[in-house]
Amino acid sequence: MSKIITLSREYGAGGHSIGTQVAEKLGIPFYDRDIVKATAKESGLDVELIEKEEEDSTTTNTLLKSICAIPGSYYYDSQDAIHEVQKAIIINLAKKGPCVILGRCADVILKEAGIESLNVFIHADDLHRAVRVSEITGSKNATELQKIIAKRDSSRHNYYNHHTSQKWGDSRNYHMTLDSGVLGYDTCVELIVAAAQKED
Repeated sequence: MSKIITLSREYGAGGHSIGTQVAEKLGIPFYDRDIVKATAKESGLDVELIEKEEEDSTTTNTLLKSICAIPGSYYYDSQDAIHEVQKAIIINLAKKGPCVILGRCADVILKEAGIESLNVFIHADDLHRAVRVSEITGSKNATELQKIIAKRDSSRHNYYNHHTSQKWGDSRNYHMTLDSGVLGYDTCVELIVAAAQKED
């Protein structure tokens, strides 16, 4: 029997690819940009603004003004507003049944909502991640790649730590932590699928 699976990941560790394959093998929905689009629709905000802000610890004035213009809404910053909308969407998606949810503090959100999930963290060494990010961005400059990886990881770390009481990437906060650089994507997929299908 498959379960709800949440995937947290370091940038360039292949979390999106692994999550997509897991969902396909289990025959369940995979949610990533879907959540962003649903958040935009629910809040009336622009998708690009949400994508820029959701894993960035800085406040975007344009987005904050947009949110403050929504009737009945008041938040200290734009991240809090986006997180609250995404929180409700993630819970609703999880209530529909087994699925794979990528990032966005889904592991903690579901735990606090009393919804059981298999929580996985994907990581990899710098070399494997640099190769992957080079494929994504087209950059071949080692220094530039390191800066991109560090910035994205820092944003995810800050976002997760800001919205939860847990530390991003701490193995004690997940059921599985997998090194995609050593194991390879296919093995990671197999391990997650096996764990998801395991009877309680």
